[in-house]
Amino acid sequence: MILALDMAGHPSRWLMIEEAITYQARRMVAWSMGEVVATYRGGVSRMTGERSALSTASIIAIKGAAELVRDHHSEPHLTNAALFARDRHLCGYCGGHYRERDLSRDHVVPVYHGGKDRWMNVVTACRSCNIRKGGRTPESAHMPLLYAPYVPNKYEHLILQNRKILHDQMEYLMAKVPRHSRLYA
Repeated sequence: MILALDMAGHPSRWLMIEEAITYQARRMVAWSMGEVVATYRGGVSRMTGERSALSTASIIAIKGAAELVRDHHSEPHLTNAALFARDRHLCGYCGGHYRERDLSRDHVVPVYHGGKDRWMNVVTACRSCNIRKGGRTPESAHMPLLYAPYVPNKYEHLILQNRKILHDQMEYLMAKVPRHSRLYA
């Protein structure tokens, strides 16, 4: 995967290598950094006799990509996979470490009581604890939270989305991950 940035260096999303090569071919890459991860070879030029080639680095800044980032301060999209990664696959109530298939999303303030499906109101819970808590708050269920929920920033969220991050991509993203992140745990 290739890390796509806007011209200012803010991350926007992960790209497939083919997408990155397409941006290269359309001359939409403003700058790049990191190791070259792929080179696609084309045909041979009749005029020069040379074969064309396009390469892409692991991190590319796309011209006009500001619209891809939209708002640098908005909450990233909440998915179970990203939530479980944020919480390190630990149940917020019993502290057990579980596989993804044995986890669920728990609403600290239940949706039934007006709680929102947002990063600040959800934690990872094992299925047993989630059933035991039911539609109650942690206080009314006598199940105190072991850690507080938080909203990951865009840099951290991109790390949470990808399991195969290259070293130079990880260095770039971790430079902007806040110190309170569980990625440091």
